Amino acid sequence: MQEIPVVIAGATGKVGREVVRAVLREPGFRLVGAIARSAAGRDIGEALGLESGPVGVPVAPDLPTALSRPEAAGARVLVDFSSAEAFRSLFPEALRKRLALVVGTTGFTQDELAGYARACREAGVGAAFIANFAIGAMLMMKFAAEARKYFPHVEIVEMHHHTKRDAPSGTALRTRARLEAAQGDLQGPPVPIHSVRLPGLVAHQEVIFGGPGQVLTIRHDATSRECYVPGVLLACRWVLAHPGQVAFDLEQLTR
Repeated sequence: MQEIPVVIAGATGKVGREVVRAVLREPGFRLVGAIARSAAGRDIGEALGLESGPVGVPVAPDLPTALSRPEAAGARVLVDFSSAEAFRSLFPEALRKRLALVVGTTGFTQDELAGYARACREAGVGAAFIANFAIGAMLMMKFAAEARKYFPHVEIVEMHHHTKRDAPSGTALRTRARLEAAQGDLQGPPVPIHSVRLPGLVAHQEVIFGGPGQVLTIRHDATSRECYVPGVLLACRWVLAHPGQVAFDLEQLTR
């Protein structure tokens, strides 16, 4: 099987570092670039304190610098876990280089996401803009959408670490969109989202349904950011196999 050469933006971040480790150890993948402003110029292995030490991939401050290395000339996938602001600046170059996109960054407006998706389709570039790559979160949204057909009253509580910039979270917004799409003719009030930001939390969400004499709670807890890695690797394969197609849910990649 041909290796998938990957560039990772946000490579020193909370999720990005887990993706770096996974790409380095996963058969069929090759890390050819790492982007992070905080560690620019250092080897990504040293920057992350990997036991293997240097891995021969210097951290670049931006995408053009990362792609200027001869080793990165064949890059095919850009995995982005940076920030909404950083992605806005690198998207035009990624599209120009026709890099397939796997984006876990959140904080975009719906109009922005629609614009990115339209540009990817027109350029024939496969892309996945997915708010949560955890298999458990995918199932939480799927089960919640099914339950929505029977419960008109539902609220979402999302809880994250205190350094998370956006609120509500991308996962909560995507969950609400799926709940609204699933309600059909069922009449109910708008779905509120409650956001909690506290030290000690990682990523947690409850979808709470209420009815006469009963409450149904569907909850997902991410206790480690390793839970996102299998979904990210799946998305890397999917975007290359589906040029010009765009996914917004992990469930789309498993069909």
